[in-house]
Amino acid sequence: MTTSPDTPPKTGHAVIQDYLRTLESSPGVYRMLDAQSRVLYVGKARNLKARVSSYARPTGHTPRIARMIRETASMMFLTTRTETEALLLEQNLIKQLKPKFNVLLRDDKSFPNILVTGDHAYPQIKKHRGAKTEKGSYYGPFASAGAVNRTLNQLQKAFLLRNCTDSVFETRTRPCLLHQIKRCSAPCVGKISEEDYRASVQDAERFLSGRDTKVQETLKEQMTEASAAMEFERAAALRDRIRALTQVQTAQGINPRSVTEADILALHLENGQACVQVFFIRANQNWGNRDFYPRVGEDVDQAEVLEAFIGQFYDTKEPARLLLLSHEIENPDLMTELLSDKLGRKVEIAVPRRGEKAELMEGAMRNARESLGRKMAESAAQGKLLRGLAEAFGLETVPERIEVYDNSHIQGAHAVGAMIVAGPDGFIKNQYRKFNIRGEDLTPGDDFGMMKEVLARRFKRLLKDDPDREKGLWPDLLLIDGGAGQVSAVHEIMAEHGVEDVAMIGVAKGVDRDNGKEEFHRFGQRPFALRRNDPVLYFVQRMRDEAHRFAIGSHRAKRAKAVSANPLDEIAGVGASRKRALLQHFGSAKAVSRANLADLKAVEGVSAALAERIYGHFHDSG
Repeated sequence: MTTSPDTPPKTGHAVIQDYLRTLESSPGVYRMLDAQSRVLYVGKARNLKARVSSYARPTGHTPRIARMIRETASMMFLTTRTETEALLLEQNLIKQLKPKFNVLLRDDKSFPNILVTGDHAYPQIKKHRGAKTEKGSYYGPFASAGAVNRTLNQLQKAFLLRNCTDSVFETRTRPCLLHQIKRCSAPCVGKISEEDYRASVQDAERFLSGRDTKVQETLKEQMTEASAAMEFERAAALRDRIRALTQVQTAQGINPRSVTEADILALHLENGQACVQVFFIRANQNWGNRDFYPRVGEDVDQAEVLEAFIGQFYDTKEPARLLLLSHEIENPDLMTELLSDKLGRKVEIAVPRRGEKAELMEGAMRNARESLGRKMAESAAQGKLLRGLAEAFGLETVPERIEVYDNSHIQGAHAVGAMIVAGPDGFIKNQYRKFNIRGEDLTPGDDFGMMKEVLARRFKRLLKDDPDREKGLWPDLLLIDGGAGQVSAVHEIMAEHGVEDVAMIGVAKGVDRDNGKEEFHRFGQRPFALRRNDPVLYFVQRMRDEAHRFAIGSHRAKRAKAVSANPLDEIAGVGASRKRALLQHFGSAKAVSRANLADLKAVEGVSAALAERIYGHFHDSG
């Protein structure tokens, strides 16, 4: 049967019914697509034919599913050997395709850990985020960088372990400030023996593993002995170390007695919005909590939301041995098998009903309920501001994504461009971007040229990554820090890239560069201002200040990196020990750069070939 080009494509139950004749009763994953071949929904099934037949019925669906069926113009299928494989594939496709009718975890950052390095005689203790490729012992996850930093701070006081890099350690000739304030035992200059330092490392690892009672008891015994021997300074130092351990435990709040290792996941649903609170319990210690707000529909139930969250959350993270859930999920056996395979050992999933686990869940549920309440209140206020912004700037629609740009530099040096993003839920920090200004032909301090480079790179990336504007990456509004000149520069770049439908406003400080007197510039139009007490003005100021903060922070980080860079690090064959020998011999990297070949050859450990390489690095005539 052929259809006229003017005939709209067939959608809905009839389309789905046509697929039933060719489907098998095997496990697999199905995708529902609209008339433009955009994925509407990804699902898994133990029996593909039975699951798809449920969509072919004309009635009995929730409003969300009924709307999805009406929009379905085609389907795709992929069979798997087992239902567990189907579950894994389903979650991977949801994260990759972001279908609009699926529950979607939008914030999926990695969590920091504490790493005690294992490739050095004097191990370093530090924060670690990302793949666990470095040799050593990892402890975590912690809910936030702040939680890790607080714990590291107290562990330094308690165990006096170093946090400096190996290169810094190798080049120290005298103790650093941390030793003076009693946060490091200064192994770099031999203030502690390797054996005693190793004992401190073992104590720290016992504490991080939850076996901390003996550590504190030992310190108390040593403090008593020091007091009896009238070694009051040593006794005071031991007292401070005991206090530091106590402060770690106090900061962690509730530390469960009967739960050694668990992730607590509590879900609260209300008015089509969801919050999942995740608490990390490790070594009988609470290592913090994080709230997540997955995208859900108005008619989803707790089981669907929680199962989708677990599948996507643990796609890139290591689960605990025990998952405590606030609600039952649809396929606990499949999820248990999937997570156990991922971890390489048994994972248990449970919904606590009584005892300490139920008390922990009650606290997590309260946090989820209160967090969602705050989020909904903030979203309502943010929505009102966005509507006010659209009205004030004459926008055709309320913006869903606002991008704000700013530059930061000192007389053109270490120039950085910054982009921050705001939307209905406030600032979207995982979408922030920084741009290292590359333009070699730019005049130092050329703000117009810098902004043109930043926007040119931004639109080039957008046209490459999302040419059809289906991924939500395109802005509805650009806010540029600057006046008519900046607006003209950005308009030129937009015209070059064929971008004509993105609104753009320049925010200039106005008279006396005073907050409240901002002028707003649009290309080809006269500037205008808002009332001094207008909430929309405060909203724009807050976004501009956030962009300025992010730009300055990025600039300072780039400048600090450049200042701390050592030119000796760029020379092949000059490792930590040879660098230390060169610095001790000449006094500074600058002096090394000025040394003649004979002097370089005189340095202990520097061969004639290496001396020539060092000399050539600093005296290359080409």
